[in-house]
Amino acid sequence: MTIHKPQTTGVLPGLGVAVIGAAVAVGLNTALPAVSPLLVAILLGALCANTLGLPASVNPGLAFASKSLLRIGVALLGLQLVVGDILGLGAGVIAAVVVVVAVGVLGTLYIGKLLDVPFAQRLLIACGMSICGAAAVAAVDGVIDAKDEDVAAAVGCVVVFGTLMIPTVPLLADAFGLSDVEAGMWAGGSIHEVAQVVAAGGMIGSGALAVAVVVKLARVMMLAPVLAVISHRQRALVGDGGRRPPLVPMFVLGFLGFVALRSSGLIPDLALTVGGELQKIALTTAMFALGTGIRMDVMRRVGPRPLILAAAGTVLVATVALVGVVAAS
Repeated sequence: MTIHKPQTTGVLPGLGVAVIGAAVAVGLNTALPAVSPLLVAILLGALCANTLGLPASVNPGLAFASKSLLRIGVALLGLQLVVGDILGLGAGVIAAVVVVVAVGVLGTLYIGKLLDVPFAQRLLIACGMSICGAAAVAAVDGVIDAKDEDVAAAVGCVVVFGTLMIPTVPLLADAFGLSDVEAGMWAGGSIHEVAQVVAAGGMIGSGALAVAVVVKLARVMMLAPVLAVISHRQRALVGDGGRRPPLVPMFVLGFLGFVALRSSGLIPDLALTVGGELQKIALTTAMFALGTGIRMDVMRRVGPRPLILAAAGTVLVATVALVGVVAAS
């Protein structure tokens, strides 16, 4: 009987490259705390892929980082969430968050259909714009196993439009006469990445930052039910034949489990600190690997429609969030 050993050597070169890229991103974040390590990692990955040219030997490791490490990072993201903080927002704000995510996903999917964007691509963009940016894109990819070019296009769109939202929301909030708290709620309800929300909230003021982060984390909480719905749809499409995905992906169960643990108050501060660092390392490494998929030739091949869809989705989510903030206030 032949014993097959795991081919870890095939993973190590690419994983090593991703870890080095993540270390550089974290180092830049240490020197410049306002700069998100996740966004830096994506940009570094794209820069390496488009200027240095990465050998094929690193592809298995990069694939491992962008999928397996991403799932670990998303699960550990649950340690940031306390159910009590979300409930403390009040029924009106919670309802607004649910509406933002639901209308954002469904509306962007519909616009993408009108633009004739392939379903997988528009689903990735819709979830990235409506929930939590690149992490949501990669998490959805973990369920539907989309094409690499579709994932790269969606991540690229999140980086571009999420970054544009950082100065746009504070400027418009001031023009609309919103209070700091209302502006913070709008930032948390409309901007794609958690780090981008922190940056925008800091620009608005200290009174806006805390509420912006809590509202954003309420949107992150919506990742679990959305992924469960997508997984259920995938099972229905596969039917009785073929490989059926789990009804609820394991990393989503892990995410919910960590939310429950954090909310219980039983986890010591040291464990939360360690968990937070592990989550940052896993997600930053995964984001570098995802960034290597953002190649100019790929972006040219997918054409302008993903960018048009992402722009429309960003405007849709921001508009619904603004209406929700005004209604809740």
